[in-house]
Amino acid sequence: MKTLYRNARLVCPETGGHQGSLLVEGDRIAATGVVEAPTDAAVVDCRGKWLAPAIVDLGVFAVDKAACIAGGIARVGLMPDQSPILDDPGIVQRAAASGKPELWVHPIAAATRELKDLDLAEMAINAEAGARAVATGRGWIADSGVMARVLGYARDLGLAVIAHAEDGGLVANAIATAGETATRLGIPAAPAIAEALAIARDLMLAEQSGARLHFRQVTTAAGFDLIRRAKARGIAVTCGITPAHLLLSDKAVSDFRTFTRLSPPLRDESDRIAALAALADGTIDVLCSGHDPRGPEEKRLPFVDAAPGMSGAETLLALSLTAARSAGLSLSQVFDRLSRQPARLMGLDCGTLEAGMAADLVLFDAHSPWQIVADAMVARAGNTPFDGLPVEGRVLQTIKGGARLTA
Repeated sequence: MKTLYRNARLVCPETGGHQGSLLVEGDRIAATGVVEAPTDAAVVDCRGKWLAPAIVDLGVFAVDKAACIAGGIARVGLMPDQSPILDDPGIVQRAAASGKPELWVHPIAAATRELKDLDLAEMAINAEAGARAVATGRGWIADSGVMARVLGYARDLGLAVIAHAEDGGLVANAIATAGETATRLGIPAAPAIAEALAIARDLMLAEQSGARLHFRQVTTAAGFDLIRRAKARGIAVTCGITPAHLLLSDKAVSDFRTFTRLSPPLRDESDRIAALAALADGTIDVLCSGHDPRGPEEKRLPFVDAAPGMSGAETLLALSLTAARSAGLSLSQVFDRLSRQPARLMGLDCGTLEAGMAADLVLFDAHSPWQIVADAMVARAGNTPFDGLPVEGRVLQTIKGGARLTA
């Protein structure tokens, strides 16, 4: 089957943005630019809207098909923190099949057995079963010897290690960032330096081993400085962030609203400003949703008892565009972080509009206004800290492997 998308504003991380057409043959992009419509092709008039590579959402905690389709996401990197944990080839295979046919699910296997940070998981056979990377999960591996072995084994297999960046000894049972807000509210808090301490150790181990290291979320000025210097030294390190840490500070928790309880917690305003600067200068490689839908039984609790996490898949594009405007990024730079970079990290043949790439696409209106309403979200749960926020950027169509999807 052939489909020609004509009269589109093409947004490609490799070639930039330009007016033109895009031809899909089967599940692949066949051509872009000035393209003659084959006689046997279906023609879709994009009416001047934007056509970009579909989002690759790296590091979600749930397979939420409806939310992903609504958010322009065709592929997700699924974190190992599942039930059961993704530390066995059979479990990895089942996870990879769990999104079919609407969603590509790329499992990220546990770095250690049962995520207990003691014995290494069977990375090789998990990779053969479909794992695209390995991860420490929601927590930090405290034992430096274990982390060194994880990095060494992953390096030999050509896999990236996705790490959580918070020193567990400092964080303990804290649920907020130490500072004026946490003190005033009287909630358990940990110093922001817990992130930099974890990053510093893991960077040294990665430099020694030569492994590829990705920090799923970096959220502090000190953390960004360490990443920036490590990249300058040639260490194979990348990092991601969610829109929440680009657009909100810890002041958002002042009313004890549990939708703002996140992991890592929201930071000081100075760290938020540093995050926007890191997005602008390329220190941040990946924009991700951290999608973690939590229902009333986990969120309608006292702040200290509520589960951390937010529903972010269907708002990722609009909020990323909001952050990009503050950081001065172009649309092609936004999709470099939403699509190309996460695809490259997991070794996927998608994320750009180049011929031969998978025909995973998103058609969107970058200027269409709408309001985020938690109760109206199609996700499993609407636990978004952006409830009520007016935004611009509406997904019109998500295309996976050449097939147009509906939420």
